[in-house]
Amino acid sequence: MKKINSPFQIGKIYTILFLLIFAVSPGFSAVFQEIQTDSTNFSVYRGIVINSESDDPIASALISVNRSNISTISNSDGEFSLRVPEDLTPVTVTVSRLGYNSKSLPLYYFEENNRVELVNSVQELSEINIFDADDPRELVNKMLQKKDENYFSDQTLMTSFYRETIKRRRTNVSLSEAVVKIYKSPHNSNKDDLVSIYKARKSTDYDKLDTLALKLRGGPFNALYLDLIKYTEYVLQPGMTKNYEFSFDEPTKINDNYIYVVNFEETDKSTPWYFGQLFIDAHSLTLVRAEYKLNVDDRRTATKMFVKKKPSGSKVYPVDLSYKVDYVENNGKWHYAYGNAIMEYVVDWRKKIFNSRYTVNSEMVVTNWEKYTDNGELKTEEFIDPYVVMGDDVSGFYDAEFWGNNNIIEPEKSIQNAIEKIKKNMEDNQE
Repeated sequence: MKKINSPFQIGKIYTILFLLIFAVSPGFSAVFQEIQTDSTNFSVYRGIVINSESDDPIASALISVNRSNISTISNSDGEFSLRVPEDLTPVTVTVSRLGYNSKSLPLYYFEENNRVELVNSVQELSEINIFDADDPRELVNKMLQKKDENYFSDQTLMTSFYRETIKRRRTNVSLSEAVVKIYKSPHNSNKDDLVSIYKARKSTDYDKLDTLALKLRGGPFNALYLDLIKYTEYVLQPGMTKNYEFSFDEPTKINDNYIYVVNFEETDKSTPWYFGQLFIDAHSLTLVRAEYKLNVDDRRTATKMFVKKKPSGSKVYPVDLSYKVDYVENNGKWHYAYGNAIMEYVVDWRKKIFNSRYTVNSEMVVTNWEKYTDNGELKTEEFIDPYVVMGDDVSGFYDAEFWGNNNIIEPEKSIQNAIEKIKKNMEDNQE
């Protein structure tokens, strides 16, 4: 496996955290600057995606507007909102999720209805003749060889929504959100992806952090670097498949396409090692999704990899690191659409009986994209550093129109409740 000397690495080291002692402060500061406005008229459509049999909400369902590059995803409560330019109507909206039959609905459906019921996909896929691959390792190698054919080879400008939440046990203590612009280089280019922040806001309740402030280093790059097609050299590049064991799992369907499911696991377990599943389109051999973990049973090594700084008298180590990346197709070509990293950490204090557990959830969804055709030089000062830590700005949570016409992930109920509590604490402290 390729070893990188940089302290900011994809996968095994890219999600570096650092922990600092903070004095509890009664007040917060806020600085916001809107860098541009959008005069396009938009309409907002809201809905909820549920399981047709159980009525349970379906999280992370993809909601995409046909004949456009506009999309979003449902939150953990199954809820979503979709901002669509008025001059784009009439259009249809497709709702899809792994394990369910996708559904297409006219946009005007959401003017009077907000429920989208998806039916479980129960077809016996293993009996279908399209699944003719019998060697999972060979299938993965073919998938990697077909990258140039299956994925965008143009530089694109992506508008994305990024959310970063930190929980202490079950309580939300830090919320960061941003609309970001991504200058996405082709997967076969040596150029790095560039990110600029269009709008951002953050709120942290340091009282709930028990005097310990946990900050995630990397911000939007944490989700962006999960793009295994662009950054295969860190996890699963051609020639590295010999370092993994592969096996077939039960096939499935995504967006009505037949999908191979391949289990993979690193053979070298002397350091934290990857394992998970690759979802490969049976027709085009495109990687359409990956879900994987990093085994961190080796606490000493994992701590060196993921903890940048910690207070004296404490032990800090990761206990669960889970990653997911999705791709979507447009006119026969696929591109990065969604990245999610969930990281759980334990803090053991020398003189305390009980430890503290923190969960960091970093996710980003591409809500719109277009080919980037400006041949001029990009100004480097516009872009954030890959080592960025989201700032402690909070005033955006007061403004319901802060995000304007940008598509975002609807806040979960627990997140919204946390926002309200933090706002109330701020107001009380200011009196």
